[in-house]
Amino acid sequence: MVPQAEPDAPHVLRVAGIRKTFPGVVALDGVDFDLRAGEVHVLLGENGAGKSTLIKILSGAHRPDAGRIVLDGTPVRLSGPRDAERLGIATIYQELAQVPELSVAENLFLGRPPRRLGLVDRRRMVADAARLLDRAGVPVDSRARIRDLGIAHRQLVEIARALGRDARVLIMDEPTAALTGAEVDRLFHRVRALRANGVAVVFITHHLEEIAAIGDRVTVLRDGRSVAQVPAQTDRDTLVRLMVGRAIEQQYPRASSAPDRPGRPLLSVAGLTRAGSFHDVSFEVRAGEVVALAGLVGAGRTEVVRAVFGADPYDAGSVAVLGRRLPPRDVGAALRAGIGLVPEDRKGQGLLLDASVADNLGLVTLRGATRAGLVDRAAQRAAATRVADRLAIRTVGLDHPVHTLSGGNQQKVVIGKWLLAESGVLILDEPTRGIDVAAKVEIYRLVNELTAAGRAVLMVSSDLPEVLGMSDRVLVMAQGRIAGELDAREATQDAVMALAVGATTAHSPTDPADPAIPSDPADRAHPADTERANPAEPARPGKATRTSEATKATRTKATRTKATDKTNKTDKKGDSDGR
Repeated sequence: MVPQAEPDAPHVLRVAGIRKTFPGVVALDGVDFDLRAGEVHVLLGENGAGKSTLIKILSGAHRPDAGRIVLDGTPVRLSGPRDAERLGIATIYQELAQVPELSVAENLFLGRPPRRLGLVDRRRMVADAARLLDRAGVPVDSRARIRDLGIAHRQLVEIARALGRDARVLIMDEPTAALTGAEVDRLFHRVRALRANGVAVVFITHHLEEIAAIGDRVTVLRDGRSVAQVPAQTDRDTLVRLMVGRAIEQQYPRASSAPDRPGRPLLSVAGLTRAGSFHDVSFEVRAGEVVALAGLVGAGRTEVVRAVFGADPYDAGSVAVLGRRLPPRDVGAALRAGIGLVPEDRKGQGLLLDASVADNLGLVTLRGATRAGLVDRAAQRAAATRVADRLAIRTVGLDHPVHTLSGGNQQKVVIGKWLLAESGVLILDEPTRGIDVAAKVEIYRLVNELTAAGRAVLMVSSDLPEVLGMSDRVLVMAQGRIAGELDAREATQDAVMALAVGATTAHSPTDPADPAIPSDPADRAHPADTERANPAEPARPGKATRTSEATKATRTKATRTKATDKTNKTDKKGDSDGR
């Protein structure tokens, strides 16, 4: 049972009738919102609903065109982020505002270091930082560099920074998007401690299973308006209906094309190896098929697909498309062979954020549209318009910078450029991370269209219900190796997790260790574990796997055993989006 905030607790913050427009778009249109001391108030809505704009107004980054902000009963005007900080409002954005090259202590006191005789008092700064980290329960050395910390610890450092500024209102934007299950547990523990101390928390998430675990109330935004305020225990279907304005009957609408008669192999990977990252990875993806790569954080999934795409090197093995072997570390060859990659980091690797929507959609096809050094911009524009309409990309115009789009629409742009390239093999690395449930379903339907047209999809996902619901076969990786293969129609979450965790003990101590894998088993837990299970998903009997001996060059088929899935949504950690 999650402790709830007192209903008669004083209101720390109220906003009424907030309106904000940008050129050609109304971002917020009369939004009302209130926040009590000692509560976690979840802000829920589709991508583009106005959540980010609202929190930027509350943090002083944007000024509203109309409406009121009332803090402790007094109307306030926030002219900038410093005003918000001075009034006790701190914001932790999904893209953390930290300087990676500086130490934890320097980041904690960024812009306000302790001084002595006009000079920065580093000894005091380190000592004060250590006390602040201890107060916030952050197990980090204040002298460590931010770049050397994992995302979970970096977020906890941001919480400590907020406490150091005596924040009474803490706004958290998608804090769990990139966290493992164990890390989410620790984060929620800290959030509950803040709530117990009277801090008011605004919590934004797309993971509906997290809401009841951490929240007290929920305000739902849709199309820039606040449409409902409901208890955090409101059922999932109701929340989805409030978000999108309609019911979503099937969350994972996989329509497999002839699953018992797969097409010819489009992508063949054999013995792929890179020291310290992955070893002897072999698999095929056939026409009309979705193959999922599942596993724990640090298992080597992203490293493998980047090597397949030619973005990273490998030491041994081969990658072939339609039987034709591709040269290693050659993205151009992969593109010409028809491989496309939607990367895990869409902003850092998938988009040119300052370029227009149209230019981003045309990135992959730019060379083909160039003749004698001149780009056929009319043809590029027409193609971009077609794919934007097909994917229902919500934008003011194709000439607007892509960074102005919501996360879900940015992801559609990344996928759209590969549609224009007509890629025969599309690799999706965490394709639905940080996007809302409606946008996820749209991407799933697009995957169905691609496989129905005879293309192949290789999907890396840390969301187990997504893995089981949208794939035909599941390859489970552990410590850089393929630990086993499952038929997705019969696989269970328990069976996948057994391979992902159990296989870690199957290798000899002399196997090369993956430095990305924590030594603490609790730290190896993942959003893809049973904690992230869909509580509404029925238990299904399933066959066990074909395990592989990673020390041999060829895979041997193991005996299939029966496994029974358990309904595993037992008020996990008090928590759970993600992947």
